[in-house]
Amino acid sequence: MTERPLSSRDRILGRIRRAVTDAPEPPATDRSYLSSHTPDDPTGLVDLLHENLADYRALVHRTDTDGLPALLLRLLAERGASTVLVPSGLPAEWLPRADATTIDITRIHDRAEATARELDAVDSVVTGCALAIAETGTIVLDGGPGQGRRRITLVPDHHICVVRAPEQVVASVPLALPRLDPTRPLTWISGPSATSDIELDRVEGVHGPRTLEVVLLRA
Repeated sequence: MTERPLSSRDRILGRIRRAVTDAPEPPATDRSYLSSHTPDDPTGLVDLLHENLADYRALVHRTDTDGLPALLLRLLAERGASTVLVPSGLPAEWLPRADATTIDITRIHDRAEATARELDAVDSVVTGCALAIAETGTIVLDGGPGQGRRRITLVPDHHICVVRAPEQVVASVPLALPRLDPTRPLTWISGPSATSDIELDRVEGVHGPRTLEVVLLRA
């Protein structure tokens, strides 16, 4: 049987293997570095997260459990949203059904067969998160209950994300990683979608929602 010719990839990897055959074992990784540059103060962490989220042009709000439903309905009304995408597992009390004193918004439940066109037609999406990182102003989603699949937070133009503070807030990326499952679909969000061309003209909404609103929810 004729042998298959080696590909460029095979040749390159073969050279690397031959080059390191007699190499000594690498030294142990020094992990004595600081895992955070922020004091371990829950109030301070939430304030820092708020500041960095706002610096990334996210709109940040604070409320408690009792005030959350009214706040979410107000944000959706101010957006002019008539439809809101609701991922499986989102607490029902976050978006109660409208009564005579509130607006009525059609809830769209996340479906695996939903197309990008259908998702693009949705006005807003409301989710929770896995955690938030104060030093970088980053929200992390892992597809868990109340978060849904990655694409429901990338296609709709308006994303409202609720962060339970301070229990879901960590200081830094090194402190966040042990709390995350690397086998899950992790989405790291730092502000609304934005990109710049060579002349640094900023364009928002290219790779995700044009508007990100974060609600810091205290118990």
